[in-house]
Amino acid sequence: MNYVSRGKSPRIHPEARVAHSAVISGDIEIGPNCYIGHHAVIVDEGGPIRIGAHCVVMDSAVIRGVPNLDTVLGDHVLVGPRAHLVGCRVDSDVFLATGATIFSGAHLGEGAEVRINGVVHLRTTLPAHATVPIGWVAVGTPARILPAEQHDDIWAIQKPLDFPRFVFGMERPPAGASMMAELMPRYARSLRTCHADDHPVCDEQAG
Repeated sequence: MNYVSRGKSPRIHPEARVAHSAVISGDIEIGPNCYIGHHAVIVDEGGPIRIGAHCVVMDSAVIRGVPNLDTVLGDHVLVGPRAHLVGCRVDSDVFLATGATIFSGAHLGEGAEVRINGVVHLRTTLPAHATVPIGWVAVGTPARILPAEQHDDIWAIQKPLDFPRFVFGMERPPAGASMMAELMPRYARSLRTCHADDHPVCDEQAG
């Protein structure tokens, strides 16, 4: 189903194929000879998404556009099942396996690979042709690629990248405190506003 969001409609090349159960919403551009699988979700939540030519977004993958960060996929990109991308830039010829997660502000160079359940953290630059092994984490610029069990080493790089401020514009709370009671009403309200007037493209065409 294609949706108009905040007055912007998806633009899907006539040579692309989108499964009937996929959701494509807002300022989305999908290039020629792409395939978007069943239950994939590609949604503009305040930022555009551009997908190049000959890309495959497999079943149940999620790609989210967010404010101030264009989400761009180059040509010949595979986004595997259950992968999640948000506010990132992915150059051409990149392979993202099942369950890969790419966070806001990340940039994946040409020919990079993120294998099953690999993570590229926020504001991280993964060089061209680099590989994130199964379940490992790439963090920082230039990226260090570490196994998940090296949590302290990952956190030492990740903490200064300041996820709360970069993504939500909030200060990180002191140790033992939570920002959720302050954050979630604001975030929920923002998403409600963003999607308040969404409607299927066919409704607009009928009108």
